[in-house]
Amino acid sequence: MKHQLDINRWNRKEHYNFFKNFDEPYYGVTVQLDCTKAYEQAKALGVSFYSYYLHKSLIAIHSIENFRYRITGDDVFVYDNVDASATIMRDDHTFGFSHIKYFSDLQEFHNGVVKEIDRVKNTSGLFTTGPSDNVIHFSVLPWVNFTALSHASTKSGESCPKISVGKMVEVNGKKEIPFAIHVHHALVDGYHVGLFVDLLQNLLNT
Repeated sequence: MKHQLDINRWNRKEHYNFFKNFDEPYYGVTVQLDCTKAYEQAKALGVSFYSYYLHKSLIAIHSIENFRYRITGDDVFVYDNVDASATIMRDDHTFGFSHIKYFSDLQEFHNGVVKEIDRVKNTSGLFTTGPSDNVIHFSVLPWVNFTALSHASTKSGESCPKISVGKMVEVNGKKEIPFAIHVHHALVDGYHVGLFVDLLQNLLNT
């Protein structure tokens, strides 16, 4: 479900109108997240670490309304639920876009991740599902411990946040992952990104 945001009563109306027509309205930050406890907890629960931190990421996204805003034409809509559109690599080193549905229950979510990975690996091509706005674009670069990340130029009219995760490394006895967040500045400010990062780190610590 979604509902339309009343832009005229929005305290960010001026910010929205300023940034929405930029040629490149996205900006991004890269942070290092401590995933020591999260990795241990995933193993203890018998789910993949990928499913675990993807689930925590979606919990954080659902908690911060701005991450669920989407632009359609001249309007902004707020989605009640947001899923993950993650890139899934195949054995031939190509990848396809997935649609992983969000469930609040971790085990149910993990089961969906496993099924969707299997489905995409047994398809061909890039687009394996229909287009959708109620997603977070999600990718993983497990080969690279990056400190910054850029994306191919965003298509006109796109407003979905983009998240990329890099190689997990051990630093001073702690496991860390680079975590890049790119968002549309007409919808999300640095304040909201900061809230998201703090909340996600707290979720990974519990």
